[in-house]
Formats: sequence, structure tokens, C-alpha cells
Amino acid sequence: MAKVTAEIEAALKSKLDSLTSRPNGVPGLVYVAVNKDGDTVFEHASGKRGLDSKEPMTTDTVFWIASCTKMITSIAAMQLVEQGKLALDDVSLVERLAPELKDVKVLQENESGNLTLVEKERGITLRMLLSHTAGFGYDFLNTKLRKWSEPIGASALSARKGDILLQPLVNQPGSRWEYGVNLDWAGELVMRASGLKLNDYMQKYIFEPVGVKDVSMFPTEDMKRRLAWVHSRASDGTLSTREEGHPYQSPLRINTSEEYESTYHSGGAGCFAVPKEYCSTFPGFRIQHSLTLTQK
Repeated sequence: MAKVTAEIEAALKSKLDSLTSRPNGVPGLVYVAVNKDGDTVFEHASGKRGLDSKEPMTTDTVFWIASCTKMITSIAAMQLVEQGKLALDDVSLVERLAPELKDVKVLQENESGNLTLVEKERGITLRMLLSHTAGFGYDFLNTKLRKWSEPIGASALSARKGDILLQPLVNQPGSRWEYGVNLDWAGELVMRASGLKLNDYMQKYIFEPVGVKDVSMFPTEDMKRRLAWVHSRASDGTLSTREEGHPYQSPLRINTSEEYESTYHSGGAGCFAVPKEYCSTFPGFRIQHSLTLTQK
């Protein structure tokens, strides 16, 4: 297995340490580099787990990996495609599993700033959802969608099912690429086709078979003990601990099976993970399934 030389390793560590030691740098970080086979060629932890924390950042620190969840959801979806339970280009199958995607409208804004909902021109496929061309957006990136979301208090990162699954499209399906809740819908299709909650599916069919322990949508008490803090940076560059706490709080607060069932399993942003486990586990999965997805 190839490793970086001792000289390069020392230089990399020095560079990373400079980021955590300078004023208004970052409180702490974990850096992992792997090759195409998932072998770790370099890793380093630097700084503290939080701006006001005394705990050192370590290579087993847990992070909310947010959109890195999307690749795992894509793996789950492609597994079901291989089993014939999902299909990449079958609109009727998508609409049978998720009737909401048959009825969803497209949000438009005219020159006066008025919002209207119009009919979509074609059906949505799993391929569109996996490739961010189904027409969904994110309220924190799309101003039109933010105007629609803010009056009703909806947020794509709320961990509330309705906030994600009730939002309209912002583009006609298949017309353009836009980053959004497309993978949350792909995760919903995985749940409906498999009959399992998304975290349960990932644990049973992705994580457990390869021995992954520290990737989950619902961190264990041990994982929460190792959780990195989340910070905000002001316009002048000043860094501070978020007064409102972690931006993705609901999965960190559950204590009962009922709360587990009622908290949304977000295929677009729901996972927490130790960086090394994430980086070393999924290169092979990514290569195998990305080839299938692009073969058309």
C-alpha cells in the first residue's frame, strides 16, 4: 500500500496545524487521504473539537457529514436497482411508490416577484433524482424557493419530513442541474421499495457487511461523546460557537423508539460519521455504481 513519504507527511501536518493555530483559523480538523482502493495514505487530526472545547480533535472524532450522505443513499438506491426493486428510468414505478412526485408542481416567479405553481411537463425518474436534474432545489441556495419557504417556516435542514417532501420543484424535470433535495426523495424511494427506514437499510445492507461502526443517521451515545462542535463565521472573519447549537439537532436528541420512527431519515443530509470510516469504505462502491448510473 502506497504511503506518503515522511518528509511529505511532516509538511502536510505542519500546513494543517497552521490552520488550527492561527487567529480566526479553524478550531480543529481531521484530514484523511485514501487511494482508489480505500487504503489510507495519510491522516491527521489537529486542534480542538470546538472553539471553547478543551478536548483535542482526534481521528475518531464524529462529524455531521451532511451532503456526504448523498453518496451512501445513491449506493442504497443502486443496490435496489440491481435487485429490480427500483429502476433508473421508470416514471410509473416512481409515481407508484411516491404519488407525491406525480402531483408535485413547479414554482415560478414572474418579473413582479410573484410566485405561482405550474404543472410539470414530464415525469420524474430515479436517474433524475440521483443526478440532481429532477427539478428540486435547496431553500438556502435558491432565492425563489426561499421566498416560498420562509413564510411557512420550512427548512430543508430541519429534519422534518414535511419540510422536505412538501416543497415544490424549482425547475422542470430533466431541464437542468440544480443541487437540492433530490437525494432525499431517492432515499424515500429506497424506504418505500425496501420497507425499511433508511438508516436501518444502510446499517443492514451497507455498513454491517463491511464492518462500519461509526456511520449512522442516529449517533450512539459514544458517537455523540466524540461529536465535533459547529461554528459560525461572521462577515469580518470572526469565528464563534453557534448560539442556536448544532444545525441538525433532532437526530441527536432522540431517546425512544417512537422518536426514532418519527424523526426523518434524510437521504440528502442525515448521516454522522468518523471521516476515516467514510473515506476508506466507499471508493469501491462509488466507482461500481457511478458507472451504472452514467450508462445511457
